[in-house]
Amino acid sequence: MAKQTALYNKHLEANGKIVDFGGWDMPIHYGSQIQEHNAVREDVGMFDVSHMTIVDVKGSDAKAYLQRLLANDVDKLKTKGKALYTGMLNEDGGVIDDLIVYNMEGWYRTVVNCATRDKDLEWMARQSKGFEISLTERPELGMIAVQGPNAITKVQQVKPESAELVGNLNVFQGLPQSDWFFARTGYTGEDGLEIMIPEADIADFWQALVDAGVQPAGLGARDTLRLEAGMNLYGNDMDETISPLQAGMGWTIAWEPAERDFIGRAALEAEKAKGDIPKLVGLVLETRGVMRSHQKVVVDGVGEGEVTSGTFSPTLQHSIAMARVPKGTGDSCEIEMRGKLIPARVVKLPFVRNGKKVFE
Repeated sequence: MAKQTALYNKHLEANGKIVDFGGWDMPIHYGSQIQEHNAVREDVGMFDVSHMTIVDVKGSDAKAYLQRLLANDVDKLKTKGKALYTGMLNEDGGVIDDLIVYNMEGWYRTVVNCATRDKDLEWMARQSKGFEISLTERPELGMIAVQGPNAITKVQQVKPESAELVGNLNVFQGLPQSDWFFARTGYTGEDGLEIMIPEADIADFWQALVDAGVQPAGLGARDTLRLEAGMNLYGNDMDETISPLQAGMGWTIAWEPAERDFIGRAALEAEKAKGDIPKLVGLVLETRGVMRSHQKVVVDGVGEGEVTSGTFSPTLQHSIAMARVPKGTGDSCEIEMRGKLIPARVVKLPFVRNGKKVFE
């Protein structure tokens, strides 16, 4: 039987269509995936993301441990609550998981994916040998992502005692208030918050948001929103066999200082030296049809690639996709769909940011 979050009954009350997602019973939609998507782009929507795994890293070696564990460098986090997006790599440079880490002044909070929880925790524990640290999972905290142009205003309205803290948060910063934690982060390409909440309080907060007009949104809308925003999905756009250099995550690798020997560094340096690294790009299909994962991409005179994530974009009203293609790919390609090669345009990611089309 799949696990259930503290909001499971709220999903049933709202007629959520429940599916198994990474071992959790989660809503894929509440009736209209398009309506939920558009609410986030145009107003405000919210997602139950309590299936995500929160792990606190404490101890005198916490920074040194994370500098070894992660491809990005936590020494960049100079202010309280500042957050960092990074890959956690294996020795071959493949992505074990992507995660966010917050500087809590003296310790760090990390948030990793639910589908990779067991292997993440095992890897993090194995790599802790020789470091004076503790790893503490926080299952008593649920999480709600409130996203959209009106997200911050709506949360301030529903939780006025947190209005000042929420209003002063910088993008990619998270701060505690009592036993709640407010982070100005998200997975939609819109402004908003990811709020960690004691499970005893989360259902009442969810209901207060519903009563204030916030649209509950499911996994379906979360996927179309993140894809429009050009954000990777673990298991689709990268995994343990794919390096950050091949997954559009080169910007998350901190090469300096040169003496920081993070796990996977040697493999990434060898990959860079070898050159000819495939790249992750955006694809736009302006004819009929919908691109899907694993479809073949043909680049005339260059080689072949593969669609990693594809969907119909509710914002743009045509199909978009992310694809891993040969380095020499230009501004056009063809997608193999139902035995035919269909022309597509290659664009720089993302497709949509803050509700607006951003590619040429």
